Amino acid sequence: MYPVVLDITDKKCLVIGGGPVACRKVEGLLAAGAQVDIVSPEVEPEIQAFAQQGRCRWHRRQYAPEDLKGAFLVFAATSDPALQQQIALEAGRAGIPVNVVDQPKLCTFHVPATIRHGDFLLAIATGGNSPALAARVRRKLERQYGPEYGFLVRLLGRLRPLILERCATQAERKTLFQNILHDDILCWIREQRWERLRIHLEDIVGAEGGEVLSRIRQEEGNDHSGHMEEGC
Repeated sequence: MYPVVLDITDKKCLVIGGGPVACRKVEGLLAAGAQVDIVSPEVEPEIQAFAQQGRCRWHRRQYAPEDLKGAFLVFAATSDPALQQQIALEAGRAGIPVNVVDQPKLCTFHVPATIRHGDFLLAIATGGNSPALAARVRRKLERQYGPEYGFLVRLLGRLRPLILERCATQAERKTLFQNILHDDILCWIREQRWERLRIHLEDIVGAEGGEVLSRIRQEEGNDHSGHMEEGC
């Protein structure tokens, strides 16, 4: 398997099935900004609520090959093995990547277990051989990689244009980024030591660094503070 990270923003992603597994697929797709279509006579209450909120489209009927039209990704999550195989075959003919639940040999892509905090994403995959193992590793890593990583990624993304503009060479940029990543920077974020972080950023990139930090905190309304966990 070849690992990739896809931008599925506003892309049609088709989920066939409405049970608990389909619900998890829908939740992940919505979190990534996809346009989600669900085809199933019945769905979990969560999916029904998403549809009522206008977050996805639920087609309350059996699957038809025409449902594949315009799909960027397809997820077969029904309880009918024959239908699963049919969906995989028809998606393959249409050249659409397909994920078939519990049948890795029919999949053209697998969905890894993930830890996501904003643009910070960790993925754990076993090639479809053991989702349970991937989930176990994810639970272990969740204790190590918390929301502070998402905040740091956002901060670095905002600082990047300043650094690219300021530094003439790749070596200078690399040094500046390394200097920003102080050994304690994640602790400062986790413990909300914003003044200490501001001073550090201003020492490295000047007053603009502190301004970037202030803007991010204002945009987030500082609501990430309720999700910070154990200190250093």
